Amino acid sequence: MTNFCTLYSSSSGNCTLISDKDTNILIDAGVSASKICDSLNEAGICPDEIDAILVTHEHSDHICGLRVFCKKYNTPVYASEKTAEKISETFPDIPAGNLHAVSPSGVFKIRSMTVKAFQTPHDSSEPYGYCIWSEEKKYCVATDTGKITQAMLTNLAGAEAVLIESNHDEEMLKNGPYPYVLKKRILSDEGHLSNSSCAWLSTQLALWGTKRIILGHLSEKNNTPEKAYECSKNLLEANGFKVGSDVILKVAPKSELCNI
Repeated sequence: MTNFCTLYSSSSGNCTLISDKDTNILIDAGVSASKICDSLNEAGICPDEIDAILVTHEHSDHICGLRVFCKKYNTPVYASEKTAEKISETFPDIPAGNLHAVSPSGVFKIRSMTVKAFQTPHDSSEPYGYCIWSEEKKYCVATDTGKITQAMLTNLAGAEAVLIESNHDEEMLKNGPYPYVLKKRILSDEGHLSNSSCAWLSTQLALWGTKRIILGHLSEKNNTPEKAYECSKNLLEANGFKVGSDVILKVAPKSELCNI
């Protein structure tokens, strides 16, 4: 049985676990190493059993715990070439042999799992989402994306379960406390996905057979779990899906495990 689980998910820190009986992979390490270890222990995984960390991009809410965790457990790290360069600049004491640059043009193996990267539109050096095949099913992570691209749709299509971004309610963001420049960045094509865009994506994926959806990376200032959930739920049900049976829909909490 494959376990697909967010450990942390918000604008202040992100870390996701996918594990089966043979392999344990983290996607991002955006909180302290001690917090990651505590969550792994809660999930029944020893930190030294993590086989790899896949990094989506170099922003601190995705890598701040990477250095300490990798040095303590000698964990291999996979990222795009430009993201790997940024990691090396930020954490020069991570051994170069632990950093592996990967490309969307091919797949690679981590023990029993197969991984494929795909490009996402975000204001970082070379951001990726990931598809991971475990026990013949596909699991995907696509957060930190300002718009939905054809590359995203192609790679997410047919996934058993996905973690996708439902970052903000547009009215809350527009009327909220952020300065104009930051609002403009978040709303841009290289910013973050709104609840309404996420609802469209959730429905499209359900039409293609996805059964389990986690809404993640919620803004703490410009969203609520209730708004994110209701937005996707309403559009799914308007398209004939019964949430809870046809599609399992959950909102990832900021700092608690969320299995799906």
